[in-house]
Amino acid sequence: MAFVDKPVVVRQVFAEDLEAEFVLIQAAIAKYPFVSMDTEFPGTIFKPEKEIIQLRDPALSYVYMKSNVDMLKIIQLGLTLSDSEGNLPDFGTSFRYIWQFNFCDFDVQKDYHDKESVELLKRQGIDFEENKKKGIDSRNFAATVWNSGLVFNYFGGLTWITFHSAYDFGFLLKILTQQPLPSDIGTFLQQLVYFFGCNIFDIKHTFKFFGLFGGLEKIARTLNVPRVAGLSHQAGSDSLLTLQCFMELKKMKVFEANQIEHIMPALALYGLVSVVG
Repeated sequence: MAFVDKPVVVRQVFAEDLEAEFVLIQAAIAKYPFVSMDTEFPGTIFKPEKEIIQLRDPALSYVYMKSNVDMLKIIQLGLTLSDSEGNLPDFGTSFRYIWQFNFCDFDVQKDYHDKESVELLKRQGIDFEENKKKGIDSRNFAATVWNSGLVFNYFGGLTWITFHSAYDFGFLLKILTQQPLPSDIGTFLQQLVYFFGCNIFDIKHTFKFFGLFGGLEKIARTLNVPRVAGLSHQAGSDSLLTLQCFMELKKMKVFEANQIEHIMPALALYGLVSVVG
């Protein structure tokens, strides 16, 4: 893909950088309308039993997702912008750029979390103390996003590319509304459309049609897609790898068949949709 012609830089965003970085995003978004998004959060504290998981009931899955998102706090959000060919913005420099927003909301000493998940994030380089001191208050992030062009279909054609993103959109909606998530899955999906439009795609759902199962890292290895910036379990890097995997399938022309709406339906967030394969 074209963007590997230049090194990719993960723009680490803290509170003092927030407004300046969104000026760049606003400048780029019309030319780069594919938005890949990922979040990092402190695991889950409400975990369904195996029997519940096997039911594959979207409404039940939503109850667990809502319960966790309502109680937990976001740590990072990653954004990658690209054009339809996978090119990333370079702003006239010798690098290409993606974004990683670091939040101050989560306090590892006080807030609910899954210990193993937090230890994993520490091993992957997330500095919770630095985030607490320098990170973005999610309320300020929300106010900035409201005027950014990322929501309300301001530019008339954003396409959101995600991987296993029910929780990602759950946290993003919680931030934007500063409210608990809606009580039912139908209202949740209505809010998604209201804020982000209908072009929301979760490629974990799509990959199963090609016999690709497992986490993002495993699928990237299967597709021979390298991680070109950052580390796994960091939101900026994972948002880029998600985009790369999507573009790899696009390059293979799998989306040009007549069954595009079957293999890549809009709003089919993995775990929150019941679709017969």
